[in-house]
Amino acid sequence: MSVKVEVGAGGIPHNQVLIYGLVGSLVLIYLTYLNTYFQTQYFAFFGGLAAVAALIWGTDTIKHLCSYGLGTGVPSAGMIALGSGVIAALFGATTGVLAPIVTVIIAAIIGAVAGLMANAVVRMDIPVMVISLIELAIVGAMTVLGLAAMACGTFEFLGMITGTVSILGFTIQTYETSVIGGSIIAVIFMLGAIAIQHSFNACLGPGEQQDRTLTLAAECGFLSMITVAIISFAFIGMYAALVALVVSIIGWFYTYRKYIALSKRDAYAWLDAQPIMEPKGGA
Repeated sequence: MSVKVEVGAGGIPHNQVLIYGLVGSLVLIYLTYLNTYFQTQYFAFFGGLAAVAALIWGTDTIKHLCSYGLGTGVPSAGMIALGSGVIAALFGATTGVLAPIVTVIIAAIIGAVAGLMANAVVRMDIPVMVISLIELAIVGAMTVLGLAAMACGTFEFLGMITGTVSILGFTIQTYETSVIGGSIIAVIFMLGAIAIQHSFNACLGPGEQQDRTLTLAAECGFLSMITVAIISFAFIGMYAALVALVVSIIGWFYTYRKYIALSKRDAYAWLDAQPIMEPKGGA
């Protein structure tokens, strides 16, 4: 039996964060389809913004799940999110323009199976386990699909497995120089996993506040975007990649400054707190 441990109270209700994260990530990732519509690559950065929206939602989900005293469950929640998500994202990407929607459906199924096994087989008996793992699988899937779309300019599977190389003035298509063929999808996996698990892990404690935790989640998301934007120079046009890099840096700088300000605010609130005294004879 798990006992719920209350964390920072107040803030935006989780279901509201869920709606913002799901709808926001879907809309933003579909905006990358403008690249196909206008035959350009300048809209690739919307994939990264979709990942940021999903990571903010996922961080709040981890906070909701780990309030039941999971302890080391924060890192494992991040890994299961991206592990489930990468399978759903790659499967969904094969369905063309329906990829984001199919990805969400497949991720929800994988998350439900993982949640049922955790409660029924492993006997963790956490009331929110199934719904939380469904959410985390979708978050992981949208993070992978979004960052992959940012790297290569599209969320369609063909664009992820096709690259080009120039030999003696001739340009030929090759699998090895693609996002999947070049193992960039593995880098995206780790960037997403670290980003989703770090924020609540870093802010967890008696003074945890939702706005500070979610701001750190956004900052981690933009930091991952910077890395993917640099990688994207190998797959999309220089100016399109430069636009993505500039958007990423601006987003990171803003969220980093806001996070530092919120950290100072919360640190000041604890300035006069008294130390917790050890009982006589030890704990």
